[in-house]
Amino acid sequence: MVAAAWAGGRVAQRWALADLRRTARTTLTLQAGALHTEMQRQSALPLALAADPEIGAVLRAEGSGGGAAGGHLAERLSARLAEVAAATGAAVIYVIRPDGLTVAASNAASGRSFVGNNYAFRPYFRGAMAEESGSQFALGTVSGRPGLYLARRVGDGLGVVVVKVEFEAAETAWREVRERVFVTDARGIVLVASEPAWRFRTLAPLDAEARDRSRESLEFGDAPLEPLPLHPAGEDLVRLGRGAAPAQLMLMLDAPVRDTDWRIHTLTPVGAAVERERTQGQVIALLATGLFCLGLGTLLGRRARTQARLAEAGARRAELEARVSERTAELSAANDRLRDEIAERARSEAERERLGRELAQAGRLAALGQFAASMAHEINQPLAAIRSYADNTGILVRRGRVDDAAENVAAIGRLVDRIGGLTRQLKGFARRASGRREPVAVDEILRGSLEVVAHRAGAEGTDLVIRAEPGLAVIGEGARLEQVLVNLLQNALDAVAGRPSRRVELRVTEAGEQVCLVVQDNGPGISESARAKIFDAFFTTKPDGLGLGLAIARGIVEECGGTLGVEEAEGGGTVFRIALVRAGAPARELQEETP
Repeated sequence: MVAAAWAGGRVAQRWALADLRRTARTTLTLQAGALHTEMQRQSALPLALAADPEIGAVLRAEGSGGGAAGGHLAERLSARLAEVAAATGAAVIYVIRPDGLTVAASNAASGRSFVGNNYAFRPYFRGAMAEESGSQFALGTVSGRPGLYLARRVGDGLGVVVVKVEFEAAETAWREVRERVFVTDARGIVLVASEPAWRFRTLAPLDAEARDRSRESLEFGDAPLEPLPLHPAGEDLVRLGRGAAPAQLMLMLDAPVRDTDWRIHTLTPVGAAVERERTQGQVIALLATGLFCLGLGTLLGRRARTQARLAEAGARRAELEARVSERTAELSAANDRLRDEIAERARSEAERERLGRELAQAGRLAALGQFAASMAHEINQPLAAIRSYADNTGILVRRGRVDDAAENVAAIGRLVDRIGGLTRQLKGFARRASGRREPVAVDEILRGSLEVVAHRAGAEGTDLVIRAEPGLAVIGEGARLEQVLVNLLQNALDAVAGRPSRRVELRVTEAGEQVCLVVQDNGPGISESARAKIFDAFFTTKPDGLGLGLAIARGIVEECGGTLGVEEAEGGGTVFRIALVRAGAPARELQEETP
């Protein structure tokens, strides 16, 4: 029971410390956020004042000799800075000439006026003059009060405007809620603290050189910069010594203050809370152990009674054993039959696995064949256009039309790039990769598609009519949507081939949040049964077709978030309708309505 009490106290202590850490971490996050908010609110003030024309006018007047007019401007500016300081909560706002002399200040009317003081030695002044902005936490040489100095250069070196921020309100709030909080800089020097005596003390001893630099710059006055009375006592535990009083165990957590090199620390007493939880844990462990011992005694008593009953039941067991022997033969036979069934099941399972492997291999071979066939099908269209351009180029060169021939060569280059894009797209299609979605101009899709099919339409005498609303854009991948449109136009040209009057129409309209691309031909049409499976892979109505074009086209459109459907045209023929999501991106107008 003693061991249980000790273990229970240890477990309760760990749980109490974990709860205390969570609570302290939440408090620390809130304090860090509040401090950052206050600093961020004040940091915007120097930037706004640096652009103030009245401050610039005073500095220019001081730079040109000042005089009575310059003095009047400085007095009026000081009065205005006092109003700004009162409204924003800034401790003091003052304006410094390039030589470091203060010419206007919000406390000019008080007994501790900064006007006439030279602050050229301050790092925040030198930093602002050199790099446009500077900051420093230091002890005021006139007021004797610590604060954060935020400086901003005015114009191209006219002077510097400085806002001093004091944290007395934050320190008072920390003391009122009885929280031990302090803020240190990168050197570990305490800048702001709920305990005034901790200010300008350090987390660790400073070397002599750092102390000398601080005193030479009058950064913290004659503060001794001695270490805080904190002594490590564990992972994040310290003991806080207060003179002759016994050291108090504290939980010490810290967090960075955003946009600065400061860190905020909190000290949370752990003695009373941990001791209370440890005592409760010990009591609970003792009670649990006592109940366990009582239960164990009761169990032992029941065990003795049970043994007596078992002896009485021995005779009955002998009788049961005889009956068991009779059943053994029956169970043995049943067991043999079960073994046979298990062996048969194992053979069936092995056969099923073999068939599954063969089926998977067949599926991979079929996918490989589909990939090769689809690549040949999609590349065939640009190749045909390249051949047509090449033939025309030869004719144009012989006729001396070099500029037109150069345009054909450029078109051939674009089609070669298109073939390269098709191979990449088809590889992505074989891997079931999703298409890239981005705003695409419909005019660009039409232009690229017509470049492939226009020569064929002209050679066959087919009327290719384009009716498109200008300036539309859709969500999708331009090259793949061109691939779909080329496939539909080629199919339409195939459908009207051999007819006395051949006509293929491409219409682009806007319908609410969608843009519809409609390809209509006056061919013989497609039967209702064929339309039901026209988008199935390897289904085709052409004698030499592969049955992959429309299956690939529908996949591309659906990857772009659209739909592809087929219907019968009025008066005969077929209509393929692509519906895509309209995009708000601007699109260039198609240059020609028909090729």
